[in-house]
Amino acid sequence: MQAMCRTLVAIAILVIFSAPLRAEKAPSNLAEQTPVKIGQPAGDFTFKDIRYLPRKLADFGDKKAYVILFTTLDCPVVQRYLPKLKALDEAYRDKGVQFLAMNVGPSDDLREVAYQALTVDAEFPFAKDFDGQVVRAVGASRAAEVVVLDADKKLRYRGHVDNQFRLGGEKPSADREDLKLAIDDVLAGRDVAVSQTAVDGCLISFPKPRTRSTPVTFNEHIVPLLQKHCQGCHHAGAPEAPFALASYQETADHAAMIAEVVSEQRMPPWYGSKQHGEFTNYRGMTADERNLFEDWVRGDCQEGDSAKAPPAREYARTKWRIGEPDVVIKTSVQKIPATGYIPYRYINLASHFFKKDTWVQGVQILPENAKAMHHCNMFFMKIGENPSAQNFITGQVPGGDAMILDHNVAFLIPAGSILALQVHYVTLGQETTDQISVGLRYAREVVKKSLKNTQVTNLSFHIPPGAPHYKVSAVRELKHDVTGYGMFSHMHVRGEDMTFRAVYPDGKDETLLVIPNYNFDWQQAYRWAENKQKFPKGTKLEVSAHYDNSPFNPYNPDATKTVEEGQQTFQEMMYGFVFYTEDDENLNLTIDPKNGTVVPGAEASAEK
Repeated sequence: MQAMCRTLVAIAILVIFSAPLRAEKAPSNLAEQTPVKIGQPAGDFTFKDIRYLPRKLADFGDKKAYVILFTTLDCPVVQRYLPKLKALDEAYRDKGVQFLAMNVGPSDDLREVAYQALTVDAEFPFAKDFDGQVVRAVGASRAAEVVVLDADKKLRYRGHVDNQFRLGGEKPSADREDLKLAIDDVLAGRDVAVSQTAVDGCLISFPKPRTRSTPVTFNEHIVPLLQKHCQGCHHAGAPEAPFALASYQETADHAAMIAEVVSEQRMPPWYGSKQHGEFTNYRGMTADERNLFEDWVRGDCQEGDSAKAPPAREYARTKWRIGEPDVVIKTSVQKIPATGYIPYRYINLASHFFKKDTWVQGVQILPENAKAMHHCNMFFMKIGENPSAQNFITGQVPGGDAMILDHNVAFLIPAGSILALQVHYVTLGQETTDQISVGLRYAREVVKKSLKNTQVTNLSFHIPPGAPHYKVSAVRELKHDVTGYGMFSHMHVRGEDMTFRAVYPDGKDETLLVIPNYNFDWQQAYRWAENKQKFPKGTKLEVSAHYDNSPFNPYNPDATKTVEEGQQTFQEMMYGFVFYTEDDENLNLTIDPKNGTVVPGAEASAEK
């Protein structure tokens, strides 16, 4: 097995761990000391966009010039030049010039790279050069260095943006706008008058292979990390992950992929920026933990002594995360075609009618065919009505979880209601079926507060064709003093980022959450610690989002169309959910655990 692992990961090791050769200090003459000379083709290099997808310059289509600025998250010269690059992009975008910010920070994670783009409000893409392909292709050596390629991808300029900002200080203005002049020369078909300039930025470096005194083995080092970070989803029978990571063989068989997603910080999945908010369900590995995974792969996936492995982690055999439901409501069998686009389906669960107010503390949507169901939202409604976001209960989304409430909090399904589902199915290449089960677990304790939510949403936007960074925003004002439970973001495939802010009655404001690289295929809630997040009456919840309707968006159904609000995936949505309880609510309801209704006579104890 170790020989097989060695074969499987050989290419991955070359990509992930190879470091480009570079001088110990900045070369005094770049043209003489780099193999990439002015006028030479840059080559067909690959980089990763903020969605972790491999991309090439060809993905931008035919352009007259390409401008690449090399960045890190901490280089002060980069920070000063990003606004200038934004201004140049705005001036030259319609002239056929494509701008691109290329991160080269060894420990900079792509989520924070996307956050950097958001803080600049840049409309051009930010990306990452994980393995040094781009650096080597154009002969770059420092962050804040910029290169200009012509339409044939030949290197025409390499150097600084201008000479205004230096590591030790700055001038009131630049003596000469070298980048701008180089772009003008390329667009005019002239030789660039000054094709190379000195760069005052942070030296680019890539991590070198580490040396360890003792080998990293699966049983001693990797199993604890799998149990802590991976097996919650990657275990037998779990619907979230395509394979289990419980045994040595299962893990070694996927070692190359593990090395890639761990080193890029794609796994464990988390899309909230570290700059704002603390959440109880945060996922993420430390640098030391990532190093262990990488070194295990580089060390031929040694299995080690099984006696050093911790006891196997046990998982509940039931498919119900809420515990065994008190009632299960099933849909009819849904037929799913082999190919094509499937419009959202709306399924009423009219077989179960709620005659009385019903209080639940556990709700789970469980598909029989999890691979075919992308997501499902559930609402309560009166018979004959249409589902409304105002009556949203919960959903099942990629990366999401069941609704599980405790500490005397429950959700009310009003008397006279039925449940309704909005289901998004995807095709799997062959005809198949699905049947969804909805499990409800009634309240087991006195209900003092009801879980509520507000949707900070905009229903009247129009995203122009080709717009790479179109902003949509909305505001909701709280009518009570409330305690926050958490937040949830929902957009479709053009969704790029979403930011939640609170503006308090005293004028102070707080950024609650920034999701800088929203992922339609992995939507997760962001949960606050109990009783930590307080919002006084009159607080305004502001949510803003950006949408990428450009051709560079690989998921864009049609970049030539104006996009409006709508339920289907080729349309868009802008929903920022905030879940909370009202501080002045004290229901004190005793609930019958057999049916979820209030015990007769207990209503008299309710207070408001």
